[in-house]
Amino acid sequence: MSLGPAIETERLILRPPGREDFEAWAAMMRDAEHVRYIGGAQPRSVVWRGLMAMIGMWASEGFAMFSVIEKSSGRWIGRVGPWSPEGWPGTEVGWSLVRDACGHGYAMEAATASMDWAADTLGWTTIIHTIAPENDASKAVARRLGSRFMHMGHLPEPFHEKPVEVWGQTRDEWRARRAGIA
Repeated sequence: MSLGPAIETERLILRPPGREDFEAWAAMMRDAEHVRYIGGAQPRSVVWRGLMAMIGMWASEGFAMFSVIEKSSGRWIGRVGPWSPEGWPGTEVGWSLVRDACGHGYAMEAATASMDWAADTLGWTTIIHTIAPENDASKAVARRLGSRFMHMGHLPEPFHEKPVEVWGQTRDEWRARRAGIA
């Protein structure tokens, strides 16, 4: 049963997450140093609830982050895509990849496809990225996407105590820049 589209890029398949992604998702979320900017390491039970929330959001809202599958290996390498739960500071396209998938341009490739889908299919007029102030790697991806720092913000509970930088751009800005990114 598919809850949404599968989007293919040159090297990746983006598809709604499923139960089969749990072990790889849980392994990524155990890497405390690597996930320090997205809430920190989580026990399996919390990862399970997060995955099920993502699947549920696909079923209820028709969108959520995609599981990112590396075409060459068939391996789950992260989650990227649209995200806007209750209390979120806007309509976000976010990214988080496993450590050994970083530095290969996968976040840029998946985020580009996700931003196209959010603008064209979901009709989002603004796309943001919430980034921890210390997360220079994510800021670099945001810059490459053409996003800019907009303002400081906060996520909803339980992450409300740490400020985040809100980066983003309008759909029109994205579309105007898109030809130069592809």
